[in-house]
Amino acid sequence: MPRPAKKTRFRRAMWWVLGTLAILLITPVLQVALASIWNPSWSPMQFQRRMEAGWSGKKWPEVPRCWTPIEQIPVELIHYIWASEDQAFFQHDGFDLPQMRLALAEARKTGKGIRGSSTITMQCARSVFLWQGRSYVRKALEAYYTVWMELLLSKPRILELYLNNIELGPGIYGVGAASDEYFGKKPAQLSDRQMISLAAILPNPLEWSPVKPTETVLRKIRRIERLSSRAPFPEDQLE
Repeated sequence: MPRPAKKTRFRRAMWWVLGTLAILLITPVLQVALASIWNPSWSPMQFQRRMEAGWSGKKWPEVPRCWTPIEQIPVELIHYIWASEDQAFFQHDGFDLPQMRLALAEARKTGKGIRGSSTITMQCARSVFLWQGRSYVRKALEAYYTVWMELLLSKPRILELYLNNIELGPGIYGVGAASDEYFGKKPAQLSDRQMISLAAILPNPLEWSPVKPTETVLRKIRRIERLSSRAPFPEDQLE
């Protein structure tokens, strides 16, 4: 008599596991599909930053979000960020495999950690849907979101989400908020130098400032100037 009860419990457990797995697999797909028509106003990363500040006893800045349609973001600003972060963005499907292989080879040769080789899509995935960190769980989720973003979203839409959610300082998310906070301007009013300065702080926005550049930031600015001059931006890809 007890055997049927055991089988019933096992079946219920299996259904629970399968149901949970289905939810975990489907939720990112629904989130990405919704992001094709909805402009996110909040992200887990923002919540993470507030919690980290609270734990350390710091007051986290409350900088107003300022969603800026991609048509109102200067092509020059997009060019500088694209040149610095991911020149293969319009060619790859979310993963820049040659750069990933190169980073792995460099790590093996030098014995150091693998340098970042995240694409714009991968950065967008963690800025909009995930959190900052180096865990394998975060990396796996980032890859999963990246696949669905490339399948369900156009390249211009991915860029628009990225440019409006990327972290550009403590409590500052998106180029609209950054332009206003640092320079008191809209993105379309920025000078070339100001746009390059914003692009230059992306690797370390919580420590670097576009208005008080360190020598490291100044080197980044010069690097972006060289990169952008050598790589014309494919404006037709934004259409």
